[in-house]
Amino acid sequence: MVAMGVVRACAPPAAASLSREAAAQRKSSRTARVLVLGGTGRVGASTAAALSNLRPDKGESLAAKLGEQSEFVQVDTRNATMLEKALQGVDLVVHTAGPFQRAEECTVLQAAISTKTAYIDVCDDTDYSWRAKGFHEQAKDAGVQAITTAGIYPGVSNVMAAELVHAARSENGEPERLRFFYYTAGTGGAGPTILATSFLLLGEDVIAYNKGEEIKLKPYSGALGIDFGKGVRKKNVYLLNLPEVKSAFKILGVPTVSARFGTAPFFWNWGMQAFANFLPAEFLRDRNMVQKLVESVDPLVRAVDGIAGERVSMRVDLECSNGRNTIGLFTHKKLSVSVGFATAAFALAVLEGNTQPGVWFPEEPEGIAMEARKLLLERASQGTSNFVMNKPSWMVETDPKEVGLGIYV
Repeated sequence: MVAMGVVRACAPPAAASLSREAAAQRKSSRTARVLVLGGTGRVGASTAAALSNLRPDKGESLAAKLGEQSEFVQVDTRNATMLEKALQGVDLVVHTAGPFQRAEECTVLQAAISTKTAYIDVCDDTDYSWRAKGFHEQAKDAGVQAITTAGIYPGVSNVMAAELVHAARSENGEPERLRFFYYTAGTGGAGPTILATSFLLLGEDVIAYNKGEEIKLKPYSGALGIDFGKGVRKKNVYLLNLPEVKSAFKILGVPTVSARFGTAPFFWNWGMQAFANFLPAEFLRDRNMVQKLVESVDPLVRAVDGIAGERVSMRVDLECSNGRNTIGLFTHKKLSVSVGFATAAFALAVLEGNTQPGVWFPEEPEGIAMEARKLLLERASQGTSNFVMNKPSWMVETDPKEVGLGIYV
């Protein structure tokens, strides 16, 4: 069943809605029931819509499904008893109720394990993701399949990285450096939760890896101009503490890993740098204070978003010891749509049996089976204006540099 959910980040009672229409089929061909927590938020609503669109029998309109075959329930995501009751009879819970920063417990995951319900989340916080990973043995013993950081970035970007690394090693190349670059116009139409997430990340040291050593860097520093190809071109991106860095380092075994993010208009980047440089870290780590900051700037952000649009682009660069350098590139004109297809692709992978019991990161083969990765990327890239994998950068950049004899860098 497709599930719809309603959760307001940081609000005491979270709401979730449950629809009774089939959204995906397990290998056993029985109808699957999916509960999306956060379904009236941009990410959750987009996920539910994408699950509907990716169904084999997608002819009916989403409005008709939700109007006639949905059940609305109130759920406090901090209340284990209420969560367990909501998960009765559910095959998969999709947790999109952020922000995940500064959350101290994995209540939804624990409820999923207790009720033997498959689980994915769109967590974008390093500490939370590894806290979730700490429940691996419990999930494995309970026979529960769970994937953390299963959104667009992190999530699809992790799978792109895994595919690049696998292709390199299959050609006797040893990966040396992996870099994640992200660009989103404005907030990407994703609402106040994304804004809160961005501010909370400014209160965290950036964890990166250099030749196998963990290093700490200043948030929103280390600007680079990165070419995201047609439709986006070159944009400045800045260091942020994102969970795919640590998971890729530990799981994919690449010794040098980092992640950078940038936005538009350009003055938003200046604003982010100013917040990181002049606001006390204690302020930026306080969810309540950040929420007040979001409320104060949100009207201006919404107004500028209307002009900036919500284009999103991800570029994953891999450099190898044998000189083999390749990238993956993903560009969509609407983040609020593409994040739904990305999350739904993970949901369908779980429902179709392409994961194993335990808590996994997207790049782990037990999380998404290697033979299922290409299908996941195909589903996640629905509607993209530019999606390429395992290509040299000069083939996709808008301004490659020729060094002579037809050789580009």
